[in-house]
Amino acid sequence: MNRKPNIVYILNDHQAWYGHGMAQGGPKPMRPNFEKFAAEGMEFTNAYCVTPMCGPARRSMLTGLYPHTHGQVHNENDPPYRHDVYLDILAENGYTNYYYGKWHAGPGCAYDHHCTGLSQSGYGNPYNTPEYAEYCKKRGLPRAQHMVERVLRPDSYENSHFFKKLKEGELYQCEDYWCGEHAIGLTVTPKETHEAFFLANLACDKLEELAKQDSDEPWSLRVDFWGPHQPFFPTKEFADLYDPESIPMYPSFENDLHDKPENLTWEVSRPLGDGKHIIRPNPLPWSEWQKMLARCYAHITMVDAAGGLVVDKLRELGLDENTIVIWTTDHGDAIACQGGHFDKDSHMAQEVERIPMAIRWPGSIQPGQTSDRLVFTCDLPVTMLDAAGLTFPERVDGKSLLELGCHRPGEKDWRTSLMCETYGHGYGLTLLGRMVVDENNIKYTCFEGQQDELYDLNADPYEMKNLACLPEYDDLKQKMRQLLRQKQQESCDPVPLKQLLP
Repeated sequence: MNRKPNIVYILNDHQAWYGHGMAQGGPKPMRPNFEKFAAEGMEFTNAYCVTPMCGPARRSMLTGLYPHTHGQVHNENDPPYRHDVYLDILAENGYTNYYYGKWHAGPGCAYDHHCTGLSQSGYGNPYNTPEYAEYCKKRGLPRAQHMVERVLRPDSYENSHFFKKLKEGELYQCEDYWCGEHAIGLTVTPKETHEAFFLANLACDKLEELAKQDSDEPWSLRVDFWGPHQPFFPTKEFADLYDPESIPMYPSFENDLHDKPENLTWEVSRPLGDGKHIIRPNPLPWSEWQKMLARCYAHITMVDAAGGLVVDKLRELGLDENTIVIWTTDHGDAIACQGGHFDKDSHMAQEVERIPMAIRWPGSIQPGQTSDRLVFTCDLPVTMLDAAGLTFPERVDGKSLLELGCHRPGEKDWRTSLMCETYGHGYGLTLLGRMVVDENNIKYTCFEGQQDELYDLNADPYEMKNLACLPEYDDLKQKMRQLLRQKQQESCDPVPLKQLLP
């Protein structure tokens, strides 16, 4: 057995989870593999993403730092790396790193951080890689093809000539340099042609190689799926698991947003929005949203099945006993919430901020545990280094989840509040926003020049009633503002709170 544990990190992208099927009595996204995995270790039931945007969130998961420190505040502003990356630290201490999937975490790609495998700069498109062509040839598979059922088209697609072949009622292959189409449909080729199974099978092939090496040298392996980010293109096998008519109306779908900040009214996907703002009442009847959610949920279940291949392969090869595995997502998804959004944009609704997260480490983390302590994605790289007996050489914002999972003394001093942040979607738009949530699930959010928000998530989990607009909650609002100011100071946030207050 290796002296140091191997490390496996499975990262889904943009996953609808919080609120879906939580209280309205309908089906929820099925994640049997994740739930089985979580039951074998510790599941974190109060986990948050540091920010709702891919690029900043993913860079935080490499550095353990808030975006305001590492500088990747938008998806594509891409400042050079100036802070330590956990992959580099692992490599410098004897680990061999393997990386399969999406990068979208600033300049370069995983190859620039002591990794081999499959990685592209920017958002990327796995279907354009020579590795995908070789994979399909080796297995006798065609290139993935999808029957498009609905397209929700932002104006930027027309202006930038993105996805010109994406048309409702027609077969489609993604051939652009990135693959984030606002569309739903069905993958009509075998599920193995889909990027999720492509990546999972590459990872499983590597695990088989490692099992045959019989080496004492430790390794880390990452699988970064492009899904369940849209486009929602499940195969029929997974689509048949969901009856659209059984999905009840999402609680905040008909919210008129009268007490919300302006950013919750932004919606670029036509016909839901007019190019900037959401149209109310929603232009699509709930029966059409049921179809979209059924495809979304099926895509989640398909990615869950692909991730399960990796977890099962570890067990099959006997590699699981000395391997710590983390499975989570970079951020959530706002689909159907607060008036009927399709994409998350840059707001900080719970559907976007709250994420699934679990960790398994046989012999170190006892199975069957859950924790409702406040954790977030900055904790993940700190945790992986801690498992390897290593630390970041400079200050970071995350803490090791092993304090909770292994019930170390530091568990007593775990955080009782948590700050998350946004700088907006980018692409010419900057929106400064901060949120803080405390151990009692009181949440406060403020954006520059906009209405602030205050919610008691225990009583109002779907954020239907903004208490910040009610004078009887002024004392609580002031208390949460002071807490936010404290969290900003702790993290060396350069944005003054007064700039964010309405």
